[in-house]
Amino acid sequence: SFVEKEIPDSYRDRSEEARHYMIEMAAEYNDCLMESYLHDGHIDREMIVAGLRKGTLAGKLNPTLCGTALKNIGARKLLDGITDFLPSPLDRGTVQGHVPDKPEKIIECSCDPEGPFVGLAFKITSDQHGDLTFVRIYSGSINAGSRILNSTRDRKENVTKIFRMHAGVRKNVEATQAGDIVAFVGLKQTLTGDTLCLPKKPIALDTIEFPEPVMSLSIEPRTAGDRARLAEALDVLKREDPTFKCNYDEETGQTIISGMGELHLEILEHKLSRDMKVDILTGRPRVAYKETVTQTAQGEGKFVKQTGGRGQYGHVVIEIEPHQPEPGEEHIIVENRIVGGVIPKEYISSVMRGVKEAASTGVLAGFPVIDLKIGIIDGSYHAVDSSDLAFQQAGSIAFAEVVKKAHPVLLEPIMKLQVITPENFFGSVQGDLIRKRAVINSTEIRGPIRVINANVPLTEMFGYASQLRGSTQGRASYSMEPQRYSQMPEQLAQKIIENT
Repeated sequence: SFVEKEIPDSYRDRSEEARHYMIEMAAEYNDCLMESYLHDGHIDREMIVAGLRKGTLAGKLNPTLCGTALKNIGARKLLDGITDFLPSPLDRGTVQGHVPDKPEKIIECSCDPEGPFVGLAFKITSDQHGDLTFVRIYSGSINAGSRILNSTRDRKENVTKIFRMHAGVRKNVEATQAGDIVAFVGLKQTLTGDTLCLPKKPIALDTIEFPEPVMSLSIEPRTAGDRARLAEALDVLKREDPTFKCNYDEETGQTIISGMGELHLEILEHKLSRDMKVDILTGRPRVAYKETVTQTAQGEGKFVKQTGGRGQYGHVVIEIEPHQPEPGEEHIIVENRIVGGVIPKEYISSVMRGVKEAASTGVLAGFPVIDLKIGIIDGSYHAVDSSDLAFQQAGSIAFAEVVKKAHPVLLEPIMKLQVITPENFFGSVQGDLIRKRAVINSTEIRGPIRVINANVPLTEMFGYASQLRGSTQGRASYSMEPQRYSQMPEQLAQKIIENT
């Protein structure tokens, strides 16, 4: 609870000055307020809110509210501010979607309760009664018990219940409409970023793009009894978090979990042990390196196997070249450049499958190979002995051979880093970042605070949170997000290869 009372006299002058400045800013976006302001007329709250809202929607004003979540101070004011200043779906206007599998055919989607139902699944939470799929309704309305289409996956789904969520409290509702954010129960195959719509009026909204994980660690159950529970818990985490990946390493017999950084993996570990009650052992975090090529090269792969009966024969020649993909484009592009039918069309997809399978394990240290274009340019086949399996194996052999000729290099993840530090620690913080191979892009002065924007290799950032706190008396903070992969210095790359 909170209490509203008169501003203390010691703060009255500063509050009047701040209010005067706020009205001055709001008046630039509200003619009625400007008129009252210039002629000392009556100014009420609605006039100020209208001006601030217009300036905020235009991206010119940034309302700032104070509070603390720890002691629940200011939370109600924050919610009031969201209602007063931030855009509603009607302010957004129409949203563009497209016909599923035909992105060139645009469909306009307006926030109209009478229109066809369109929603976007943006979050999934595991629940004892089934997954809760949080959905933003862009258009139309939907009732509990309805059958809808997941146009992203071309699957029909049943909405058995609809909940309006209030933190940990849920309210069962019979229907929902455009502008609402609700949770559906009953969806079995829907994941984060999927579009939900009517089966007779399919539409696909722009999906949510998730970056690739940049860090991994090994994980295993402490006892044999925890093995099945761990597998179930990992499935739950994969449904809830699209940036979380896990796979089983057959060579080491360990399960490898991957995420967006040290903190992300730490949170996942706590969820498993504390929330899901799975007793686990973890290894050291590892950076998700990649491999690529720097030159164009050609190579061939031939898979020939003779047995007592029918043999196996597949022969393919491929060319690879470096390729920097556009946003949203595949990291590996495989093209069919066969002329004259030297390889029948039915075997081309097998070659592509073999090439992509081989690309998941590079030749330097076994990391995935990315950012290259592969052309299938030649080959041969046997009328009796050729098969899909033979050409898949030939594709894998050709890829491994040609990558060695194309001067492969190791890539490391580069992070976008922002450090906020008091002025008196600026020099030591910046010097430490430079020692970590960071590239300082810019520095800003905000009163007694310095902001450092940099790009830094993730390899150098293990334990940085503790290190930064120790070197700045706990007064500095930082944020970090994946940006790109970049070639690793040769000496450092060699150490990684030797230790793999």
